[in-house]
Amino acid sequence: MQNAILVGIMASIVCGVIGPFIVTRRMVFISGGLSHTAFGGLGIAYWLGIRPLIGATAFVLAAAILISRQEEKKMSRNDLFIGILWAVGVATGIVFIHMTPGYAPDLMTFLFGNILTVPRADVIITLFLVLIVSGAVMIFYNGFVAVALDEEYARARRLPVAALKMGLMILTALSIVTLIQVVGILLVIALLTIPVAVASELSMNFRRIMLLSILCGILICLSGLMVSYFIEFPSGASIILIGGLLLGSVKLAGRLRGRRPADRPEGPGGRSKET
Repeated sequence: MQNAILVGIMASIVCGVIGPFIVTRRMVFISGGLSHTAFGGLGIAYWLGIRPLIGATAFVLAAAILISRQEEKKMSRNDLFIGILWAVGVATGIVFIHMTPGYAPDLMTFLFGNILTVPRADVIITLFLVLIVSGAVMIFYNGFVAVALDEEYARARRLPVAALKMGLMILTALSIVTLIQVVGILLVIALLTIPVAVASELSMNFRRIMLLSILCGILICLSGLMVSYFIEFPSGASIILIGGLLLGSVKLAGRLRGRRPADRPEGPGGRSKET
């Protein structure tokens, strides 16, 4: 449980730091492709007898570089290329896990996550990845924001747009590797986007959205862990469902707060019922 809490907090930091850039640049589909491609690295790592997190990191980084180069060359049907990587990554992982002698690992753990089984070694690796992602965003924050909000404006300012886009893609890949062990491959996109969606309902400032995303991610992860621990629900699904409930509650509260008396139905004589 201690490892789960630590990884949940670190994953929330990653969500808050990189999530706003993913949403702003509309990289959600790309993130989905990268997360499923990671399954190939997991399978190869099991076959080689090394830590799955190491194999997933190498595989996702390679896929991120390929996608980034594809975008920079402005090749057509980039979504088709991402879809192919998506399918090939999953198929590769299944084949290598099948070839692994002895006990075959449970695929459901990778697909839906099980934060309660994270070992101490993966906690240390996750901390290392979080430091890399957070440090890079802090150093290149202005450039990343310029590329995310207006790429043409960034080019006009003679910023290294290609390098910044490549760096953002690599940081996204590292973030996905961090989140796979928390909620699994199929649910990783939700944890990257739900905290950002909640924060966007509360603020329009980019820095505040990042901070609120971190806080929302921590709240979602810890609440999901409590539900999973006491009610024995799947941890990944619990985290995402609580995130969905939080987003729905914030949106509903915003609509109720935004109502005005003039918007209410009018009674007889042209006056509002409240009047």
